[in-house]
Amino acid sequence: MNKPDQALRFVVKAAGAGLVAAVGAVGSAHAASVDNGKALVEAHNCAACHGATFTKPVSGEYPKLAGQHADYIVMALRQYQMGTSNPNFGRNNAIMQAQVQGLSLSDMKDIGAYLESLQGELVDKK
Repeated sequence: MNKPDQALRFVVKAAGAGLVAAVGAVGSAHAASVDNGKALVEAHNCAACHGATFTKPVSGEYPKLAGQHADYIVMALRQYQMGTSNPNFGRNNAIMQAQVQGLSLSDMKDIGAYLESLQGELVDKK
């Protein structure tokens, strides 16, 4: 093998390792806080629609949130933030859009962690 091939392989390996490290750092940059999530849920009065224990919403149109996967909660909140500006991914609900506009991604992760930590009635079909 000649020297240019060896150098190219080294550069590719180093770039790949750097990319893996960068992706890992982004993914772990924020460890979700259940306590902050609880404070945010209370501050935004989520229980007004989703029920005091997040298992009995005031209307069948609203989802049960207790025990829901945190990743799903985060994605749903981000989609409400997008609203109709992105018709392929956004969710259209004026109440939820207003509720999430001031939330950061970290806030959403905290809310997701808190709701996932609650005992819920959600079950997987067998």
